[in-house]
Amino acid sequence: MATEVRPGVTRFQPPDWFTNGYSISTNAERQRTASHQTRQDGRFLRNETDSQTKWDQYSNNVRLADRIDDIRKWKEILDKTHADLDKEIFDLSEAKEQTEIALEGMNVPTDCNVENLTLREGRHGIDVVEDEVDKQLHKEQEVIAGIKRDLQQKIGEAFEQLCLLQEARQQVGADLQDKNIALGIDIDQYNLTDNSAHITYKPNCLRVPKGSTTPQQWEDFSRYNKERADAEMDASTRLREAILNALQKAANDFDAQKTATEYAFRKRIHEQERARDELLWQKKNTEEEIAEMENDIRGLEEAIRNKMNPMKKAQTRLENRTYRPGVDLCRDAVQYGLTDEVKQLDATTKALQEKLKQSQHALDGLQKNLHRINDDLAEKNNSLMIDNRCMDVRQKLNPIPQTEIERNLLIKGIEKPRAAVLA
Repeated sequence: MATEVRPGVTRFQPPDWFTNGYSISTNAERQRTASHQTRQDGRFLRNETDSQTKWDQYSNNVRLADRIDDIRKWKEILDKTHADLDKEIFDLSEAKEQTEIALEGMNVPTDCNVENLTLREGRHGIDVVEDEVDKQLHKEQEVIAGIKRDLQQKIGEAFEQLCLLQEARQQVGADLQDKNIALGIDIDQYNLTDNSAHITYKPNCLRVPKGSTTPQQWEDFSRYNKERADAEMDASTRLREAILNALQKAANDFDAQKTATEYAFRKRIHEQERARDELLWQKKNTEEEIAEMENDIRGLEEAIRNKMNPMKKAQTRLENRTYRPGVDLCRDAVQYGLTDEVKQLDATTKALQEKLKQSQHALDGLQKNLHRINDDLAEKNNSLMIDNRCMDVRQKLNPIPQTEIERNLLIKGIEKPRAAVLA
């Protein structure tokens, strides 16, 4: 029976068949080997990348934690510095306010000093003298002016220092605000996980933002802010101590000058009282002497008048005896006696008249001196009244006495003077 060969079919030899099978087997073996190697490499790479990713995330978490610790450390430092700045600003403001109160309080001594000087211009005559009181009042004026000048200078310095403290506080506050924002951002990044929401691909995430700084610059900036704040607080503390010393010095200087001025017033008042008492005594004795002198003058005048009739009588006798006739007109003892009597009465009258002139002159001197004593006494009384008024005016400089409760609180230390807590 005959077979039919299919046309177009290639016929291969047995070696080709064996070669083809061997080739397929070899290629399969090689492909499996390559696939196995690829699988092993893939597993190795997967494990390596998983480990690398894990350790990279761990390292970055550690870095974030360290960074958070650094930020928290500086945040705590800046928080304390900010609180210290607030306290120092408050204390310096209190010191400045106390200085302003002290400066305003010097208006009363200034008014008292001016009023004293003005009142003492009301003295008259010889009492307008440049005495120790005038010197002390002018010195007090200089002391008050110096105190005002020093206090005003301290107020200006306190104002400038407050501006510097405010500027440092603003810088520390801005840095602290940046630290709070940065801390919140880094804490959020530290808390992110692979399964957290809102994690997405970001375009150009590897860019370096403009204005980026190095860690050293970052730390130097915060350190500079803290050191500047500390320097300004140290300067403010020294200024407050200087203000306290200035206030205490001003109080001591004014109290010392006030004591010296009032001592000069009391001494001058005592001198004026002694002068017034002396004048009163002199006035009393002078008035008594004037009264005695006036009485004696009246006696002299009476004595002169009493000599007129005896003079007339003696002269009449002499004149009438000139009419004796003849030899009876002789110079007898009567003639000599009457002549001596007339001469004696004339001399006596002249002596009395001379003594009367002297007495009147003395009386005039006494009256003039009494008038001068009265004028000087009026001036002394006026000056004494003025100085007493000045002392009354200076009573405004004395401190207002404390109540019993305030005194007990101060003794027990519950309340302290404002100036004592500035430092």
